[in-house]
Amino acid sequence: MSVVSIADVAAAAGVSPTTVSHALSGKRKVSPDIVRRVREAMDRLGYQPSRTAQNLARGTTRILAIVVPDIGNSYFAELAKGVEAAAVERGYNVILCTTGFDHEREMQYLQMIKSRAVDGIIYSAGAPPTNSELHRLLGDVPLVFVDEEIVGTDFTSVVSDSENGAKLVARHLLDLGHRSALLLDIQGNGATSIRRVGGFRAAWRAGGGGDFPIVKSDLTEQGGRAAVIPYIEAMRTGEITAIFALNDFMAIGAINQLRKAGIDVPRSVSVVGFDDVSAGAYSYPPLTTIRQNVLGLGAAATAALIDSLDDRKPLSGEQVVLPVELVIRESTSTAPRREAR
Repeated sequence: MSVVSIADVAAAAGVSPTTVSHALSGKRKVSPDIVRRVREAMDRLGYQPSRTAQNLARGTTRILAIVVPDIGNSYFAELAKGVEAAAVERGYNVILCTTGFDHEREMQYLQMIKSRAVDGIIYSAGAPPTNSELHRLLGDVPLVFVDEEIVGTDFTSVVSDSENGAKLVARHLLDLGHRSALLLDIQGNGATSIRRVGGFRAAWRAGGGGDFPIVKSDLTEQGGRAAVIPYIEAMRTGEITAIFALNDFMAIGAINQLRKAGIDVPRSVSVVGFDDVSAGAYSYPPLTTIRQNVLGLGAAATAALIDSLDDRKPLSGEQVVLPVELVIRESTSTAPRREAR
């Protein structure tokens, strides 16, 4: 059985192969009558145009890239899942790049992505570059930040309301009577961690909370363990009664280290995380945290990028902010009373 070619369709429609290509791609104007004849010839002959050829004719690949710091972290796996589901629904495929929170590796991936001619990039920056670096590196390749962004960026971004989430944490702890806290921050100076620290500080001070130390660590269980070790004695004596970790894995690590030291959570120290990863609900005790709509973040970022690509319009540079909510579980309780000495 012979394969039907564009030349066969052209002969059946009484036009040139070039005209058939133009009728299929839409890149050049072709009369409605010729388009009709080409379609009828295709139907009669059973011709199926190559999707790859169609994409090349349009100057597109229908491929997006998502760049995340660590696919082994369930949060970023969920984010990638949201991106992929939304992309496939719109007829796009997705390639995944993980950077390990390494700035040079992120730059290398972005350069590679540009040279491989993907249509656009969804970027969750682990070791974010500068705004000018991205523009210089990517040229006109469209990019949407998701979850994390660059401070002062003019790229479109889709993020959670980190500032308000941190305020919810502070108010929850204050309502429980806590006035002394330790904050576990994420290494680097990403916009998300800046907003979380700022939101917590503003609400904490407004509610009468005292000064609190900030420890930077990597956003892993091991990072949370290491971050609290220097403060074990202060928590044992009641000088610190609450911990706010800027992600759930750090919070879980903190809980595990406190339990190892014989400090009860939450009777002696309350612990709150951020993200609501599935592991938090099954930690001991189950983790109080801020829930983000992670699938929604991925889907919204993908929709913004594909809308721009399909409509052939530049991205607006706007910031889309999704709401968050406080999920109260068993890792927080009323602040313990300090015994008079």
